[in-house]
Amino acid sequence: MKVRYRAAAGLAVLAMAVAACGGGGSEAKKPSAEKSQQAQQQMAETPAININPVAYDQVKDGGTLTLAVGQWPSQWNGNHVDGNQADTADMLDVIMPQLMVADEGANFTANPDYLTDVKNDLSSGKHVVTYTLNDKATWSDGTPMTWKDLEAAWKANRGENKKFKPASTDGWDRIESVTKGDTDKVAVITYSKPYPEWMGQFSRSPHLMPAKHMETPEAYDKDYLQKIPATAGPFKVEKLDEGTKTLTLVRDDKWWGKKAKLDKVIFRAIESPAAQVNAFANGEIDAVEIPSGAPAELKRAKEVPDVDIRKALSPNWRHFTVNNQSELLKDKSVRQAVLYAINRDVITQSDLKDMDWPIQTLGNHVFMNNHKGYVDNSGDLGKYNLEKAKQLLDAAGWKQEGEYRKKDGKEFALSFVIPTGTPVSQTEGELTQAMLKEAGIKVTIRPVPLDKFFNDYIIKGDFDLVPFSWIGTPLPIGSLAQIYKTGSESNFPKASDPAVDAAIEAAVSEMDPAKAIEKANAADKLIWDMVHTIPLYQRPDIQATKKTLANWGSRGYKSFDYSIIGFTG
Repeated sequence: MKVRYRAAAGLAVLAMAVAACGGGGSEAKKPSAEKSQQAQQQMAETPAININPVAYDQVKDGGTLTLAVGQWPSQWNGNHVDGNQADTADMLDVIMPQLMVADEGANFTANPDYLTDVKNDLSSGKHVVTYTLNDKATWSDGTPMTWKDLEAAWKANRGENKKFKPASTDGWDRIESVTKGDTDKVAVITYSKPYPEWMGQFSRSPHLMPAKHMETPEAYDKDYLQKIPATAGPFKVEKLDEGTKTLTLVRDDKWWGKKAKLDKVIFRAIESPAAQVNAFANGEIDAVEIPSGAPAELKRAKEVPDVDIRKALSPNWRHFTVNNQSELLKDKSVRQAVLYAINRDVITQSDLKDMDWPIQTLGNHVFMNNHKGYVDNSGDLGKYNLEKAKQLLDAAGWKQEGEYRKKDGKEFALSFVIPTGTPVSQTEGELTQAMLKEAGIKVTIRPVPLDKFFNDYIIKGDFDLVPFSWIGTPLPIGSLAQIYKTGSESNFPKASDPAVDAAIEAAVSEMDPAKAIEKANAADKLIWDMVHTIPLYQRPDIQATKKTLANWGSRGYKSFDYSIIGFTG
């Protein structure tokens, strides 16, 4: 299964999978040059998208697409920090607006269902974006879609009113004003500072929502809590069943765009990867994601008759988050000792073993291995070095006393929080436990309820170390402020460093793409030094689907168009 946490520039996901058996704690298994070369070749051969593209008129009219999600949300407002899960975003894709959409090359264009025009203008010395909404664009409750919807999103997400809890203020806090243009259908966005990744706003990160449900903190918190009062897409809600954790969507007859090919789209919450694959093998669902650390599930899926295994490179990555505010981890040198004592190569090999996926450890918090901006910025810190870890701990006053270290009579003991029913997280915890024990650090693996994992533990900072995955977007630089900047709701370790903040500001303000990449990599080096997050690897995007499923699968950067998704037979 996958539990994903989504954010304005990235989604966070907790990948659930049956993990391969891991190696020993201190065994330094650095991939050989030959294996690294094989991984690079395998990555070069993996496509950017794999969705079985079929022309609209060749897709069968009718049918039901049934899909599984790992984590069932309570908050359906994807702007809200509690609703910032990728599983939620996947479901909202079918029923909520995305003003701008991306292709497989991460190029954005206006979505004609919602926009008839968009202008990005810097000529006045100010950065101004003007959106002209489709005259037909209307919310399902009959309210016209207007510039007021964009204004409400800005006011709620910009961070000025602390009663709102947005997943990220990035970009929103750069908007100086949202004003009405020539008509109610024209929104003029003026930025106080240039914002290169403006096209990610009012789109999937997060989706546009109706103004009346965003205008007050109470509406922002409660209107989409365990309900979906208004939509605007090719489908609408027929039933949201909290008891069975099932969302049933049907064609919206009032939809002004291209008529959807499918009659229904159904999402069912199924927690474990084994249960999801069983459901797929039994014909209960039409596709299933095979996450990292799930070789048995991949093998089982391959044996299903008429299956199509679709793989593509994606901007998603697995990591450990390190709580910078935990009592024992406030000292940066101690966090660095923890990083030195963790063999990232061993964990990566364990998670990706027998997954038909490139086994490459990730050396960047922003760009994936296959991105043109990728540089391995991990430096010395990214290399397993048990002796260096011990030296740093000694210098910080943590002395070895028996099995574990102590300072002022207190044992160095960390909690590794994982969601229940996630074998890959369990194995990662066991490997980390063994590795850190050799440095004199005690690690307790602490399983918590899956449906409370993000909201009650990660968001509240109730962890020392925690594994999950960020689900990225075509705009990776935007994730810097969201995940790593001081004060961001999605800066889960509550890390703070003025130098990091300044480097992030420089990167996200740079309009020249090449210079922006350079500045993002400069920020990344500082993030490595801070030990905010420990990158592991670029996460597999492997989907097992029915052969007849068209225009759906491993999409990489591309936005799904649910009006053309369906079956060919």
